[in-house]
Amino acid sequence: MLQNELFTKTKREAPKDEEAINAQLLIRAGYVDKLMAGVYTFLPLGLRVFKKIENIIRKEMENLGGQEILMPSLHQKSNWETTGRWETYDSLFRFTSHYSKIDYALGPTHEEVVSPLLGKFVLSYKDLPKYVFQIQNKFRDEKRAKSGLLRGREFFMKDLYSFHKDEADLDNYYEKVKKAYEKIFKAVGLGKLTYLTFASGGTFSKYSHEFQTLTQAGEDIIYICDKCHIAVNKEIIEEQSACPYCGNKNLRQDKAVEVGNIFKLKTKYSEPFNLRYKDEKGDLRDVIMGCYGIGLNRLMGTIVEIYNDKNGIIWPESVTPFKAHLLLLGQEKIKTQANKFYNNLQKSGVEILYDDRKDASPGEKFKDADLIGIPYRLVISEKNKGKIEIKKRNFNKVKLLSEKEAIKCLTIS
Repeated sequence: MLQNELFTKTKREAPKDEEAINAQLLIRAGYVDKLMAGVYTFLPLGLRVFKKIENIIRKEMENLGGQEILMPSLHQKSNWETTGRWETYDSLFRFTSHYSKIDYALGPTHEEVVSPLLGKFVLSYKDLPKYVFQIQNKFRDEKRAKSGLLRGREFFMKDLYSFHKDEADLDNYYEKVKKAYEKIFKAVGLGKLTYLTFASGGTFSKYSHEFQTLTQAGEDIIYICDKCHIAVNKEIIEEQSACPYCGNKNLRQDKAVEVGNIFKLKTKYSEPFNLRYKDEKGDLRDVIMGCYGIGLNRLMGTIVEIYNDKNGIIWPESVTPFKAHLLLLGQEKIKTQANKFYNNLQKSGVEILYDDRKDASPGEKFKDADLIGIPYRLVISEKNKGKIEIKKRNFNKVKLLSEKEAIKCLTIS
């Protein structure tokens, strides 16, 4: 991509109304734009990051046997009355149609849609188990939208729902999802900082589980067992002050942000919608359900909270919008070389952002490259005499390589 053709521009100053590091840097670097509190537009660079995260998640959901669907954001009132949540779900956006006078909600979650949906297709034990997932925008009427992308009023979630004939099958699948989540968080660069965290299971199971990533931007306090590399949240620690696995009472406290959760719903949302199946004897039984969520906006914001320095963002290679950022310093004498190198990089499969701007000084280009945070910076200038200056975003060491060596470095790393 040619940077000169991007309609977005970087900003020298952070917005005065944004306190969170993730929002400040993402807005300054041209990844997102704030429409209003808790609502952001993903700009071209930001959408590329979002898609990288989305595809990492999608791959693992498909590996779990998940079939991707896309459910409506607009929900009818009757489904929410069926579960008793029309009046009790605090952050539900409700409104009445001007024309039909019918009440609707904007979906904050999709149990009220997916349960009756599966009821149309799951009739027998032979139809189970089934797994469906979606990646879709959600709406929650947060009392106070804050922390940039970490807590918004409109955001994207991956919802996976599983449907089983008994609890043993649910338990087995639940453990598989845990492992898939660990792969996802490792793939986006958060593996070492993310803990499987025991949370309350409510009235349906002893525990549910959150995935909490350590960051001072987090709203949650977790208590970590270093022996087991798991954690418990504040609600659980008030009931028991020890690790659920090993009984260790020497737990350390830290701040974290919840980036995912998994929950055994059992029959909470199947029973109200008569989501039942006929077993081998012909008897009707309630379908057993599980649900598993990951917030994509929150995941992106968390990555930025962790991977940054005083100059800008430092993207992990798995989610970066481009692998390399090519800077042309000077124009006519070396422009032909730079254009040819850019084309060769593309032919070699290297995702490249090419800063070919005529009206930006070398200093501006260097500052923007650091702010945008692409892993490799490539510089072509007259002083390098045909060589390519290559530098990793999070290192100070600079190398001078031939074009062939530079391409090899980027394609094997």
